[in-house]
Amino acid sequence: MFVGAKAEHRGLVDRAIGHVYRSYVPADAPYYVTLDRIHQHVRPRGYLEVGVYRGLALALALPGTRAVGIDPDPHVAFPLTRRARVVQDSSDDAFAVRDLWRLLGRKPLDLAFIDGRHLFEFALRDFMNIERLAHPGTVVLLHDCLPHDERSASRARETQLWSGDVWKLIPTLRKWRPELQVHVIDVAPAGLGIISGLVPGNRVLERHYDEIVRNAADIHYQLLVDEGPVKVLNSVPGDWGTVKGLLPERPFRQVPITVLTAWRAAWAWLVHLAGRRAERGASGIGATIFRRAYNGST
Repeated sequence: MFVGAKAEHRGLVDRAIGHVYRSYVPADAPYYVTLDRIHQHVRPRGYLEVGVYRGLALALALPGTRAVGIDPDPHVAFPLTRRARVVQDSSDDAFAVRDLWRLLGRKPLDLAFIDGRHLFEFALRDFMNIERLAHPGTVVLLHDCLPHDERSASRARETQLWSGDVWKLIPTLRKWRPELQVHVIDVAPAGLGIISGLVPGNRVLERHYDEIVRNAADIHYQLLVDEGPVKVLNSVPGDWGTVKGLLPERPFRQVPITVLTAWRAAWAWLVHLAGRRAERGASGIGATIFRRAYNGST
């Protein structure tokens, strides 16, 4: 039905599902829009996410993408496809004992998103572990790289909008791994890092881990105040033209994006209309047929 739909029909589906997203997405979190555009541009074969919470970012994964989310205490409120999995574990344990390669369907890991514990050493280990699963074309996204102020950038949570000291990973990677392409895009509420040029066999961070963590304790928010985010974080504007220039030139899958977004919106709309019964896969024959088509046709 939706694969061959005309543009105006797909638009109706997109508008219908729009109110579902708006009921969960804060108005001051436009980085979800950026994440969505990145998914649509990259069209990853495999996608890994650290920090799932309610699952909105994971739900942005397009049909046909093998998606794996890691979270010790997920509260998923968005419809995930049969090709998406949530691993209920800490990221350290998940990378250590889970066969994430198998959960990814042995698909290449093309895109990853780190949004877990808001502490430097956790983000560092997440990046190290992701790079081992990656290939040279993999793109890693890192949330909370552009904190609002010193309080929101502290290691102890004192504010509602809390970035923690994740931002320190950016100057750390620029120092210890100068071959990486590291940027931070200025998108609300707290920036988004884009890291590419990965080298899966590189063990510099692993060999110097203890030294790197000690050195990070001497990196203070005042550095951002004194030298500015452009110099410290290599920050760039968050407009799509700039963001697109930091991503692979071509998508990893050649399925037309209008097809993928229509199927994704239609499935989410169906789940919303049918409620939790559809989300549990118990909404009747129509939903079963649709789910099978959705997961098998792309």
